[in-house]
Amino acid sequence: MATKRLGAVLCAALFGFTSVAAVTANAAEYPTRPIRYVVAFAPGGINDIMARIVAQKLNEAWGQPVVVDNRPGAGGNLAAELVAKTTPDGYTFMNISTAHTIAQTLYTKLNYSLARDLTPVVVLGSAPLIMVVNPGIPAKNVTELIAWAKKNRLIYASGGAGVISHLSMEMFKLAAGIDATHVPYRGVGPAVPDLISGQAHVMFNAVPELFPHAKGGRLRIIAVLTEKRHPFMPEVPTMIEQGYKEFVMGNWTGIVAPAKTPKAVVNKLATEITRIIRSPDTSKRLLEMGVDPLGGTAEEFGKLIRSETERFGKAVKASGAKAD
Repeated sequence: MATKRLGAVLCAALFGFTSVAAVTANAAEYPTRPIRYVVAFAPGGINDIMARIVAQKLNEAWGQPVVVDNRPGAGGNLAAELVAKTTPDGYTFMNISTAHTIAQTLYTKLNYSLARDLTPVVVLGSAPLIMVVNPGIPAKNVTELIAWAKKNRLIYASGGAGVISHLSMEMFKLAAGIDATHVPYRGVGPAVPDLISGQAHVMFNAVPELFPHAKGGRLRIIAVLTEKRHPFMPEVPTMIEQGYKEFVMGNWTGIVAPAKTPKAVVNKLATEITRIIRSPDTSKRLLEMGVDPLGGTAEEFGKLIRSETERFGKAVKASGAKAD
C-alpha cells in the first residue's frame, strides 16, 4: 500500500514537472500563429493608437501577424466580457484603460470581473486629462463655464458610459453644483466631431485625443488635470489653480489576457512590450503625443489596477453616478 502511495506521489510530481516543462517550452516557441489584439473602443482614441503601435512592433519582432480587433460598446465592457471567455493561451489579449477599473463600481451588473477573469500583462502608458469646450461657448476658464452652465443647457460628450470622460464630468458637476446633459459615444473618436460642430459643449479627456484639435483652433482648452501645468500648454491653468484640488486625473492603458494564461507567456509578452514601449523611437513618438511611456512587470500592473479600482470606486460612490 505504501509503495502504491509512493508511486502515486511520484507520478503526480512527474506530471507536474512535465506540465511546467511543456508550458516553458510553449512559451519559448510562442507565438507560432497570428495573435488577436482586442481594443475595447472605436478607432481614433488613445487605446486604439497605442494598440496599433504595439501590434506593428510585435509583428516586426516576432514575425507573426498581430490583428487589432476594435470591439467598442458599454464603456469597454463588451470587449472585456469577450476576452474573459476566450481560451487562455496567449493568442488573444486586449487593451484596458482607466474605464475598466471605473466600471467595476459604476456598473451594478457586469458579466465579468476584472480581478477574477482577466490577468494583468503590462501597462503601456498614461496621459493627463484636459477640459475642452467648443469655441462657441464664451467660457475661457472653469469659473466662466460654471456661470454659463447656470444660465444655459450644458451638454457634455464622453467616450461612453463608464469611461473616464464620463466619471470626471459627473464628479465636476457635483463639485461645481451645476447640471449637464450626458451624451455618450462609442469612443472618443466619434465624439470629437460633434464636440467640434457644437452639438456638445464640453468634454474631459486625455491629451492625445483632444490637444491636436485645440491646437488647430477647433476646440478650446480651459483646464489641465495635472499637479503642475503641462509642457504642451503652459498657458493653461490646472484645475487645482482654479479651485478644484481633487481633480488630478489621467487615462492610462495597458494589456490584460484571459485568466489562467500561462505565466511564462504573460512574462514574455510583458518583457517584449516593455522593450517596445521604452525603445527610443516608440517612447519619442508617445511623448510627442502627450503620452508618458511606462511598461514594467505584470505584478506592477496588477497593483495599479487594484489601486485604481479602489480609488475610482470611492469616487463613483461619492458622485452617485450610475451606468446601468
